[in-house]
Amino acid sequence: MKIVVIDAQGGGVGKSLVSALNIPDRKYEIIAVGTNSAAAAAMLKNGADKAAVGENAVVVNCRDADIIVGAIGIVIADSMLGEISPVMATAVAQSRAEKVLIPFSHCGLNLVGIRSRKLAELIEEASQTVLSLVAKAE
Repeated sequence: MKIVVIDAQGGGVGKSLVSALNIPDRKYEIIAVGTNSAAAAAMLKNGADKAAVGENAVVVNCRDADIIVGAIGIVIADSMLGEISPVMATAVAQSRAEKVLIPFSHCGLNLVGIRSRKLAELIEEASQTVLSLVAKAE
């Protein structure tokens, strides 16, 4: 099973997700895809099996991902201060993978019905959702 974690900017959300998913005796691969080298390096340092950088890396890794996880901005063109290109957002959105998206209200996006919670709580819920999807697939 291939889990793709996508992040931008400094990779803070991605590294927290990778850490939460890097459990002992895991039977899945964690691929870190950063929109820049800092994000990819942060995720790799926190336990990702492999890392890649840039638009083409997002496109290629979304093709055969089983699960894609990251902030909701990964499906919104020009989000994350412009680091998510339209091509990246389309690749994530059109992937056959299950998507686990963390709801951040930013970049003019207002998510109605989502209560405000701490980032640590959102990371925990996202990682538990991913682990549940992995368990169902086994």
